[in-house]
Formats: sequence, C-alpha cells, structure tokens
Amino acid sequence: MTTANILLVEDEPAIQELLAFNVAQCGYRAIQAFDVPAAQAEINRALPDLILLDWMLPGTSGVEFARRLRADSRTRDIPIIMLTARTEEHDKVLGLESGADDYITKPFSPRELMARIRAVLRRRAPQMTDETVRAEGIELSPTTHRVNAKGVNVELGPTEFRLLHFFMTHTERVYSRTQLLDQVWGDHVFVEERTIDVHIRRLRQALEPSGLDNLIQTVRGSGYRFSKE
Repeated sequence: MTTANILLVEDEPAIQELLAFNVAQCGYRAIQAFDVPAAQAEINRALPDLILLDWMLPGTSGVEFARRLRADSRTRDIPIIMLTARTEEHDKVLGLESGADDYITKPFSPRELMARIRAVLRRRAPQMTDETVRAEGIELSPTTHRVNAKGVNVELGPTEFRLLHFFMTHTERVYSRTQLLDQVWGDHVFVEERTIDVHIRRLRQALEPSGLDNLIQTVRGSGYRFSKE
C-alpha cells in the first residue's frame, strides 16, 4: 500500500515530536513544519495526503493558512484536521468554516487522533487506507497486495495495483491523465501522460481472464473511469 504522507504543522516542539511519533507508529510518513512558510515549502515540493494544522502559529494563523489552501486549485482537496486548545463552539465553527475537515482539541489522546486521521482519510482519500476494497466482482487487499477477480487471482505490478486501488475507491468518476498522474504517481512526479495508457493497457490485460477488463473505460477526450456501465 502507498503510505500516506501527513504534514504536521505545529510550532511547539514537544507536541510536534509526539505527533510525528504517533503518525509513524501507525505506518504513515510524518513531514514536519513549525510554521506556515515551512509548510508551504513542503507543499510546493509535493502535496501531502493530509495536513494536521495547529490553529495558533507564529505569523500566519492555521485558520488563515487553511483558507489559503482551500482557495488554491492545487491544494483545495487536501484533507485538513485542525489542532487547537480552543474549546468554544464558535471557535470550532470558525475552524470548520475555514476549510478544515475535522477539529480536535488539545490535549488529545493518540488513539483519538489516529482514529480521526483514519476517518478523514477513509472519507477524503480512501486509496490511502489499508481497508480491503470490493467493487464489481473485484476484491483488492492493500495489506496483502492481492487482487481477486471473480475467484481468479490477478497478478499486478505495483503501479497497476495503485491504479486499480484508486479506481476502485473512486468509481464512476472520470479522471484525466494528468489527474491520474497526480493521484497515482504523486504530485510533482514528471512522467509522460501517455505512460498512463501503457499501465491502463497492462491493467486491462491482467483483468481479461476474469472478463472484468471492460470495467476500466476510456472516455474519449476526457480520460478514464471505473464503471460497470
């Protein structure tokens, strides 16, 4: 399974280290930033899969940074969990209205934090979770890296596996080659768009014995989708 990259934006070193430790313990990759400029530099380098964002930061606040991220087409879909010591209801509303997907107050237990992270990833980036996915006669297990299609074991390379996982967790939606490159290969990875066509062809060939290769559909002039229709 592709490991989710989680950007931790927290200016208190002790809390930052606690977050990094717990994120790593759950199998995610922690990327640390102590203020907004450092966080922006990391985002410019590559998009994270989720951001844990402290409300009170030196200079630009977490709320303002969340608004900025949501206003940018490149970053608007990154899941954000706001961390704060503020407990008043209107503060929670402000945090959520700024674009945060969830809100957790300090102090928090590591177990609660990890549960929130998993829930947000499951909702916003299901291809980053380790849950078994089932769709249209195909069963895919990220933990064992096995795919079964109508009782037939399907052998896939790492890229075809990630591509199928993404399609199965985002069914019926059309994705352009550029979008698939960003989602499956990663933002800021420079690969020819036509590379997608090669991997789509390999994926279809692998699914052919089960008769499910037609689930990967070409949408002329737009891209590809996973659909039974």
